Amino acid sequence: MTASRVLVLNSGSSSVKYQLLDMRDNSRLAAGLVERIGERTSRLKHTPLAAGGEAREWSGPIADHDAALKAVAEELAKDGLGLDSPELAAIGHRVVHGGQTFTRPTVIDDAVLAEIERLIPVAPLHNPANLTGIRTARALRPDLPQIAVFDTAFHTTMPESAARYAIDVETADAHRIRRYGFHGTSHAYVSRATAELLGKAPEEVNVIVLHLGNGASASAVRGGVCVDTSMGLTPLEGLVMGTRSGDTDPAVIFHLARVGNMSIDEIDTLLNKKSGLIGLCGDNDMREIRRRIDEGDARAELAFDIYIHRLKKYIGAYCAVLGRVDAVAFTAGVGENSAEVRAAAVAGLETLGLAVDAALNAVRGDEPRLISPPDARVAVAVVPTDEELEIATQTYALVERTN
Repeated sequence: MTASRVLVLNSGSSSVKYQLLDMRDNSRLAAGLVERIGERTSRLKHTPLAAGGEAREWSGPIADHDAALKAVAEELAKDGLGLDSPELAAIGHRVVHGGQTFTRPTVIDDAVLAEIERLIPVAPLHNPANLTGIRTARALRPDLPQIAVFDTAFHTTMPESAARYAIDVETADAHRIRRYGFHGTSHAYVSRATAELLGKAPEEVNVIVLHLGNGASASAVRGGVCVDTSMGLTPLEGLVMGTRSGDTDPAVIFHLARVGNMSIDEIDTLLNKKSGLIGLCGDNDMREIRRRIDEGDARAELAFDIYIHRLKKYIGAYCAVLGRVDAVAFTAGVGENSAEVRAAAVAGLETLGLAVDAALNAVRGDEPRLISPPDARVAVAVVPTDEELEIATQTYALVERTN
């Protein structure tokens, strides 16, 4: 039997998320999470999915990523899905930042590891953790293909007019300052799934993808190719997010340093962890914000209005960038589950061909669906994202080509 399974690993600084998929039918065999790595209260939750098995959970000290992945391997082995299985074709690793170097999935070798490490200054929170997971997995299965799938890769097709900031070119190039974009696996998957929902090939469709979770980003995708996205050098740029400010006058930083006597680290923390919805109203859960609005909370209502205002600006901007828009797709936690956000985001944009049907918008479900009126000029869709499947798909395709 040809090996058909792919283990997807998403290694954070103190966590490892994983899924095991069978690429013959894209089925999920197992999924889990190890969190609080390095603490005495580490926790592992493992769910076997192939036969509807019950989730297993245990707590205890997990010293490092090496111990975490060994614990994952043990849990998989209990279900007959161990890392030593001959059916395991590859391990696919989510890597947040690939810079301009990595534009597609890449087989990991020592040179690739060195380049990911070289990119740490532009992704100091993410790439080190991704590297740790990769090194541990390679040590456990040095004979197995290990593939890096980069969050930034889908956005490397942006033209220079969209990717460059209007600052001194020599300075920008010396420090690799440009707009990279993130959430690329989600934008790739959702733009392609939206085309499929419309019964067309990705090359025939122009889509605005709105990935709205605690982190949020928008992209303009022309014929399956990204031509603009809202996040930039880091995930801080763009939409209002759960704890991130999104677009801000850069002079705010100078003002806070000079007048507020704040350090660079304090400003960094403010804009990344204490801004966005949580900075505006004290909550970053859209469900809680909507509950407070229903109770007449003016601060929550203002936070929601600012969130929607920014979202509308990007929808309008990307309509201009694309020229012709065939669909707007909402995805991720807020995009998939908040009918209020979807309705508010397109309200008043009828002249752009955008509208939602109230009854369709109110329906909840796990499948891609249209929520626009049947005669709408632009389709509005809800398309659940599946970043793990996208990573597994890209990983398996590369392994097959390589073999």
